[in-house]
Amino acid sequence: MDEEKMVPVTSWTPEGETKALVSEEAVLSAIATVYDPEIPVNIYELGLIYAVEIADNGDVKVEMTLTAPACPSAQELPEMVRDAIAKVEGVGDIIVDTVWDPPWDPSRMSEDARLSLNMF
Repeated sequence: MDEEKMVPVTSWTPEGETKALVSEEAVLSAIATVYDPEIPVNIYELGLIYAVEIADNGDVKVEMTLTAPACPSAQELPEMVRDAIAKVEGVGDIIVDTVWDPPWDPSRMSEDARLSLNMF
């Protein structure tokens, strides 16, 4: 991923430059740098990210799931997502919630992920 994609949009007013705005593209690009240690596809393409909310103040909330409740990476993947998002300029507080409903299934994967895993 290009580092410049993680730079948020800023605005200018007669009073000067305003606080950087966190873009959805920057947050999703950051999330796409996170890979499940057992699968050679990023978690965004795997369809593990269910929702991303970005508040006006830069706070980010993510709802994600795992491929299975007994996933060996259950503890580390949400932390890896949080760490990746924290690198985006302008981000405030980050909440990463792991949800189980709806359950993940392979139909949530992108076509690129399916091709990478020979699941077409």
